[in-house]
Parts: sequence; C-alpha cells; structure tokens
Amino acid sequence: MAVATSVPRMKLGSQGLKVSTQGLGCMGMSAFYGQPKPKPDMITLIRHVVESGVTFLDTSDIYGPFTNEVLLGKVQLISFGLLADGMTPAVRGDPAYVRACCEASLKRLDIDCIDLYYQHRVDTSVPIEVTMGELKKLVEEGKIKYIGMSEASASTIKRAHAVHPITAVQLEWSLWTRDIEEDIVPTCRELGIGIVAYSPLGRGFFSSGPKFVANLEEGDMRKVYFNFQHVARFQGENLEHNARVLERITEKATRKGCTPSQLALAWVHHQGSDVCPIPGTTKIEYFNQNIAALSVKLTPEDMAELESLAAAGAFKGERYPETYVTYKDSETPPLNSWKGE
Repeated sequence: MAVATSVPRMKLGSQGLKVSTQGLGCMGMSAFYGQPKPKPDMITLIRHVVESGVTFLDTSDIYGPFTNEVLLGKVQLISFGLLADGMTPAVRGDPAYVRACCEASLKRLDIDCIDLYYQHRVDTSVPIEVTMGELKKLVEEGKIKYIGMSEASASTIKRAHAVHPITAVQLEWSLWTRDIEEDIVPTCRELGIGIVAYSPLGRGFFSSGPKFVANLEEGDMRKVYFNFQHVARFQGENLEHNARVLERITEKATRKGCTPSQLALAWVHHQGSDVCPIPGTTKIEYFNQNIAALSVKLTPEDMAELESLAAAGAFKGERYPETYVTYKDSETPPLNSWKGE
C-alpha cells in the first residue's frame, strides 16, 4: 500500500483550529515506553513527520519530564496537569500551577504562543471553572490560542465549555477502548468540540499482540505500571482472550490488504470527520505504515463486521490499573491518580 505523500487537513473543533487529519503521539520518544530513544534518531523522525504533512504533534511537560518539549521545539499541542514526583505523577489544576506550567513550556519550546493547550488530567479538588478561568486568561494574554481537555467526563466538559469554548477533548479511543461512545462523544459533538483519539492502536497491541507484549522493555509502563501495578489487559487470561480477538481482526485486515494496525486506525478515522487519531511511534517505518491507514477505505459492511468483532466489552481487562481508574465528578482521586476523574 502506498504511503500518502501529504497528509490532508481537517478542522478540529469549531473554534478555527486546523490540523493534519492524523497526528503523532510523541510520549514514547522520551518516557514511559522503555528507555528514552536516541535524540538524533528522533530528530530525523520528526523531520520526516513534518515533511509528510503532519502538523499535529502531541507532547507534554511530563514526558521526560520536560525533555520531550525540548526535543520537539515548535509544536502544535502541549498539555499540563501532571506534576512529576519521582515515578508518581500528581494531578493539579490550581491557577498558579496552570500558569507556571504554561510559562515554563513556552520557554522550553522557545515560542510566544501555544496553539492548543490541554488540561492533561482533571484535578477534582479544584472546581473546573477555576482552572478554566486561568486558561481563559492565558488565551486573552495571547499565550495560548485554543484550550483542550483530556480524560474529562461529559458533565465536566460542559461546565468547562461554559467558561470558555473548548476546542478539543483528548481521550483513549480504539477498537479495544470504546467506553467514551455513550456520553462523551455525543457531548463533544453537541458542543462542537473536536475529538483527539490517543492510543488508537491499543498502546501497540494491534501491531503484534502477545509477541509485542513479550518484547516490552524493562521500565515500560505497559509491562509494569507506576507503583509496580500491572495493566490487566496485558496479563494472563485477559491477554489470551484479547489475542484471540486480535486474530479475528487480523484475518479481516488480511482480506482488506492492510495490517491490523492500519485497520484499527482506519476504524478510528471512520468514526467521523471531527476525530483525529494520534498514534505514537519512534520509527519512520511504522510512521509510514500508520499514515498509509488514511488510504484504507471501509464500507458499511466492513464497519459492521468490525463492530461484531470488537463491540464494547469484547476485550477483557481495565485499560489502567485499578488505582488509576476514571473518577466521577463527585469523587476526589488520590494524588497519584493519572486519570483525574
């Protein structure tokens, strides 16, 4: 399958932001997925990504921490909200922290304005209206152009949007993570908010399943998460069950003349023109394969077949360890919670 020479553009949300129809998740270059990758190799990859027409690069101050921002330089997205304390991230959304994170990121990126600035995780100990109020000030001061949220509930998105229009909400969405479809996706569409799908390849699972899991490096959070907890989807009977589902998806991909990863990405693209997946990779070869997913066309019959193979609940195991589950608005998560709510 030929690699697209130039990735087309899309409108992300209704506030005026335009990005490439597929982005690049950059976390794995610097953190969490094993050891940081060699800087020269990552610079070569980033240049290739930009030359291919991808303008949507996803980074965060916690990736490294900080080193991923320095690596990327001028990017189209940055997020705040996690304070690195050894290997334990803490969620914060107080105004002073919001402003400090933004100012520090601007310096590391050597730019005057960040295009899209996310709240990385929701701090339920701070009213979302307070956090959004500070972000609104940063927009008015010209330090950020658009505001985004990540891993927020439908009710919190509505409350935040009432303070200042939200341009995009970033959430995990893939063939094996579909819990956002009932409430969050309809809410975003009702409000004209774009959807950014992170981990659209199941954190790499759709590349080669159990073989991929077996070859994870020491220090990879998919192997052993923070506080030495395991991600249930990659363990024991869950992994065996998920591998059997992947086998059927792989058979479908073979009939379509693409890889399972490309089929998984194509499925995300076919969820709507307001959805932008941001698969991560550290290799040019895999980036090219991911971009080629834009050429995979799925018919209504294809989508129906995939729905039968990977309906909500088809895969077993939580996407994060129990400590990091998604919290409800009325609950206050522990400080080391990744999920915020």
